[in-house]
Amino acid sequence: MPDLDYRQKAWSIGLIVMFFAGWELFCLITGMSDLVLPRPSQIIVTLVQKFPLLWPHILQTLATTMIGFVLGVVLGVVLGAIIGVSKTAYDTAYPLLVGFSSIPKVALVPIFVLWFGSGSVPAVLTALSICFFPIVVNIATGLATTEPELEDVLKALGATKFDILWNVGLPRTMPFFFASLKVAISYAFVGAVLSETVASNRGIGNVMMTASSNFNVPLVFAGLFVLAALGVALYAIFAVIEGRVTGWATRKNDLITT
Repeated sequence: MPDLDYRQKAWSIGLIVMFFAGWELFCLITGMSDLVLPRPSQIIVTLVQKFPLLWPHILQTLATTMIGFVLGVVLGVVLGAIIGVSKTAYDTAYPLLVGFSSIPKVALVPIFVLWFGSGSVPAVLTALSICFFPIVVNIATGLATTEPELEDVLKALGATKFDILWNVGLPRTMPFFFASLKVAISYAFVGAVLSETVASNRGIGNVMMTASSNFNVPLVFAGLFVLAALGVALYAIFAVIEGRVTGWATRKNDLITT
């Protein structure tokens, strides 16, 4: 139902516009100081004016985030596949991974700086360390949901464990995999920016920290807007790819109008 879909999108866009309009009116009516909460219009003006300054930092944050994200995906897929197909690996590695994931990643940044010095490497490693766990969990869960009866039939037909993994297990994990990618990319930005605020002289995180120390709150919020836009854009890209690759696993229900 295309008309219904268009109306739904129009409602969503309208609610987003109303949110920012309400924010603007709230600041105007209450006389809110820019040092506390700048208006969206002020943030946009600051973003436009400072964009030439922000652009190299945007590229830096995007590069470190994507490198850490790609490495996290590779590591997460490998570990998830091992844990998903091996009971011994699950019993051994999963508690360690849960323990590592429970460590606040801000506590790892000083260690990365001690090992590799300040710069891009700690940001990449922080992004990797914070984003790979959802991928491991989802890959392992997807492989664990393969029906034993199906595996028995394939083994009776002469399929090896690798054949079952490659032809059945991994394709069945695709919905889980893409779900984890959309979560992991957000986590990767969190990790990269977290490290940039502590151990880098470049990147959006460093810009926000410098602006905060100078009480330039509109620039801090401009950095937040940039990060939000990057996160939404990459999330949307993965959502489109997910629809292309795993459309067979998506159940489309008719929307109910009231």
